[in-house]
Amino acid sequence: MSKLTPQSKDFSKWYNEVVLMADLADYSDVKGCMIIKPYGYALWENIQKALDEKIKQLGVENVYLPLFIPESYFKKEAEHIEGFAPEVAWVTHAGGKKLEERLAIRPTSETIMYHTFAKWISSYRDLPLKVNQWANVVRWEMRTRLFLRTTEFLWQEGHTLHTTKAEADQMVLDALMMYKDFINDYLAIQVLAGQKSAAEKFAGALYTTGVEAIMKDGKALQMGTSHSLGQAFAKTFDVKFLDQDGKEQTPWPTSWGVSTRMIGGLIMAHGDDRGLILPPKIAPIQIVIIPIWKDMAEKSKIEKYINQITKQLTDVEFKIDWDDTKSPGWKFYQWEMKGVPLRVEVGPKDEKEKQVIIVRRDNGEKEKVQFNRIKDKIAKTLDDIQASLLKINSEFLENNTKNYNNYDKYKKDINEKNFFALVHWCGDPKCEIKIKNDTKATIRVDSSKKKKGKCIICGQEANTMVYLAKAY
Repeated sequence: MSKLTPQSKDFSKWYNEVVLMADLADYSDVKGCMIIKPYGYALWENIQKALDEKIKQLGVENVYLPLFIPESYFKKEAEHIEGFAPEVAWVTHAGGKKLEERLAIRPTSETIMYHTFAKWISSYRDLPLKVNQWANVVRWEMRTRLFLRTTEFLWQEGHTLHTTKAEADQMVLDALMMYKDFINDYLAIQVLAGQKSAAEKFAGALYTTGVEAIMKDGKALQMGTSHSLGQAFAKTFDVKFLDQDGKEQTPWPTSWGVSTRMIGGLIMAHGDDRGLILPPKIAPIQIVIIPIWKDMAEKSKIEKYINQITKQLTDVEFKIDWDDTKSPGWKFYQWEMKGVPLRVEVGPKDEKEKQVIIVRRDNGEKEKVQFNRIKDKIAKTLDDIQASLLKINSEFLENNTKNYNNYDKYKKDINEKNFFALVHWCGDPKCEIKIKNDTKATIRVDSSKKKKGKCIICGQEANTMVYLAKAY
């Protein structure tokens, strides 16, 4: 197995090599699309399983709507179609004939969702309506990268309707905090949560909130978004309900989602020059057992011993690598590349002395563990790895977030190295555009810190503080 390009030499090349060499995904013959391989899809399934449970705890039910959306639906919402127009793929022919109306291949589902909701609700008793779908979407991207930005990708998209704006605002916040907690607890990544600027909001939304993470190259990655859609979509598609007084009202919708981009975030937040480092809670394989033997007699003894060991591993996902065509060293390298959190080595000496050697993927620490301690030690070590990865990422975010009040100093520094900057912003889009043009950095989210100061660009009084960063 060939060596990876070091992160310090070429982070982008390192990333592409890891995705391929760790067997997560491959390129498709259709430009911009990807093939998710079994190991990568198992990772997505674990994300889906854990997140789906959290979504249902918010009282949301799963549905599925068609992949194809009539063009007339899009035309009803001008801002929405304008925002997505360059990315939409259209079906013009089917069944050997030209279609009377073009069909969009779903870039997002708001238009077809709200057309459907108009049939589902009539009374305040039908609200709140909370649904979610796990689906694929197509957005015709010009520049693609496996998991991070592909023409077709997998995601979940939640859609809700509420009787009041206050209820909708709470739903937007609940979804945002759900994502934040999930990314912290399962992906072991620290994020900044807040509202996006008007320039960065979802097309057609009243406002957008998001969670932003820092990658090991100092760039930001948007890990998820939650939107208040105001009432525009509902009014456009004539979604109405009768309130308790029998008066006709328009509901308040929200939408929120995450995608397979999360896997890209996992790779770049934790990986090193040996490959992936996966948090135990989300890893498809939490433990790999490597038997080491010289002859069949040793193998037979080790096999019996490993059978005794695995009886203790009832609460973890493990794999035993019996491949006799590869050396132990090759196997060590392979499973490190795949990011398996814990390696268990079992050789003739270990069998004889009733012990194992455990090796952590995150820091490489080795430790002898006696047979009667294996179950408890492995459970504790996996918990330690999970906690350690979050701690390291949190510290990296903290150490790479800087306060600035001098724009010239910021421009100089951001052109030399990637990091997050916390600055005052007056709210004027012209100042936002200047930052982007001068530095390629954008406003990622606002900060909860409300401190008076002067806009880093124009010097006007400002109460809003925002995080700037170059982003994927």
